[in-house]
Amino acid sequence: MMQGKTVKGKGKTMSIYQHKILDASEIDRILTRITHEILEKHRGTENLAFIGIQTRGVYLAKRIRSEIHKIEGVRIPTGDMDITLYRDDWTRISHNPIVQTTEIAFSVDGKQIILVDDVLFTGRTIRAALDALIDFGRPDRIELAVLVDRGHRELPIQADYAGKFVETRRSETVNVLLSEHDGADEVVIEKLKD
Repeated sequence: MMQGKTVKGKGKTMSIYQHKILDASEIDRILTRITHEILEKHRGTENLAFIGIQTRGVYLAKRIRSEIHKIEGVRIPTGDMDITLYRDDWTRISHNPIVQTTEIAFSVDGKQIILVDDVLFTGRTIRAALDALIDFGRPDRIELAVLVDRGHRELPIQADYAGKFVETRRSETVNVLLSEHDGADEVVIEKLKD
């Protein structure tokens, strides 16, 4: 269902149309499926660790960790990573970027690291995350799990675990809302119209 709202910007009024593509129960099902795919591919949890990419990737990584704990009874090491200053386009985003915390309280050496993010788009965020991660050590393997893959790749990067593939236009925005940060769980596509 498409919903609309009106906003003012740069001296003119524009409409934003939103289309919900995932609700809370669908997000839960996707994370459960991704959890089982990870456990099946890795044949358990040995040397497994998660690193969530700020902001919403952090919460998704913690949810997957929680699912694994329910199934296997094991607590997987999980860290948080901010990649802002590793991006090749950070000066285009903002001259005063907001840098969040990076907290990896375990050695990544020899680990099977799964980077977790909310949306895979151009691949630039993941490339920056790979650069940042290598500064922490030398994992045996790095994989990628994302809730939504929206295409439009600019770099040869693909997710090992993807929740939903969505065809989008470059002009559209895919917004992931999670209860830990936004008060609700849903994924919406937004399109701006004059």
